[in-house]
Amino acid sequence: MNRDRLEWIMSGLNQYRLTDREDQFIKMVEQDFNQNKRLTDLQEERIENLYKEKSKLIPNKNYFVPKASKLKSKGVKRPQEKIIP
Repeated sequence: MNRDRLEWIMSGLNQYRLTDREDQFIKMVEQDFNQNKRLTDLQEERIENLYKEKSKLIPNKNYFVPKASKLKSKGVKRPQEKIIP
């Protein structure tokens, strides 16, 4: 995994609420990458799976959450036909 791919995954994971263990794992992976300039196959697999799992959820940012006022359906009235006698 290269630096750009890791940064892309990290920025994607920042959108979601992570557990303490997930957050700790992310920090450890980033530290290992900075020291060794590479990740182990297991680390790569785990971080990719974590990203895939989290991307199925709704992000934790306010601009992604639909507003309640938009969810209410407004009663759209149809124009009534004129009855011609």
